[in-house]
Amino acid sequence: MSESRSLKGLFGPRYWGTWLGFLLLRALSFAPFRWQMAVGRALGWLAFRVATSRRRIASRNLRLCFPDLDAEAHARLLRAHFENLGVSVAEMAMSWYRPQRFRGRIRLHGAEHLDAIGHGRIIILTAHFGALEVGGVALANTGLVFDAVYREDRNPLANELIRRGRERAGRETIEKSNIRGMVRSLRADVPVWYAPDQSYRRKQSETIPFFGVPAQTNTATSALARLAKATAVLFVPVRRVDGTYDITVSPPLADFPGDDAVADTVRIMGHIEDAIREAPEQYYWVHRRFKGVPTDDGDPYDALADEDAA
Repeated sequence: MSESRSLKGLFGPRYWGTWLGFLLLRALSFAPFRWQMAVGRALGWLAFRVATSRRRIASRNLRLCFPDLDAEAHARLLRAHFENLGVSVAEMAMSWYRPQRFRGRIRLHGAEHLDAIGHGRIIILTAHFGALEVGGVALANTGLVFDAVYREDRNPLANELIRRGRERAGRETIEKSNIRGMVRSLRADVPVWYAPDQSYRRKQSETIPFFGVPAQTNTATSALARLAKATAVLFVPVRRVDGTYDITVSPPLADFPGDDAVADTVRIMGHIEDAIREAPEQYYWVHRRFKGVPTDDGDPYDALADEDAA
């Protein structure tokens, strides 16, 4: 489990920028909802223009995963993705500090699948969707007590503030490499909210196609379910253009876990791909999902400096 850390010693000049950023997030959460969405879109517009490295990564990922898009459709999807990133910042602020702002805006579909398996040994499988923090609010609104898996940030102050923010919805946070902590939670009948979709090159990783492109992928979900005797449901949050959210919980995955962790992971990635296709701009494309796995044309990120993503 993640242990709460004192903020003592995290007030020096090297952390002033971090403090300012999180204070602005908190201040943003008090603005009217429509203003927050407008600020989010503006942040996305700015990021598209100044975060050139991330823009090129996203552009390359989209070309790999959606090779049939023409240049105009590709550019439109890329810009929409950055708008989504900006809006997700505003959603994060509201989710952590003013979750009541989402009252009446969330439609939770399939909550009966959580009830049917007793709010116990459930792996709530998700991926890095833009409205993920809103999904945490939706789970908390059901009264579900759950633990959330997170990736540790190198900045100790940002790490602690992110962890505290997520624990406003969940019970505790668990660092993503802490499989024992996840098993411990599940065996205590506490569901674990887990997103295993990003590039992973440690133990229990395999090269598995993602949108048909080889990608190093975490296969630990299968072992986690087996060790904890847990079931798994897919959890997908989607933001609609009218400012509402559809959060969908799937029925428990049938025959999961199976005898083959790789086959189980291929199934999981297939479900995640299907969910991404519903709103591709809302997936986290600025991550180097295919790093370390050369394609027929070499490393997919080698020529990023020459990528024309405008």
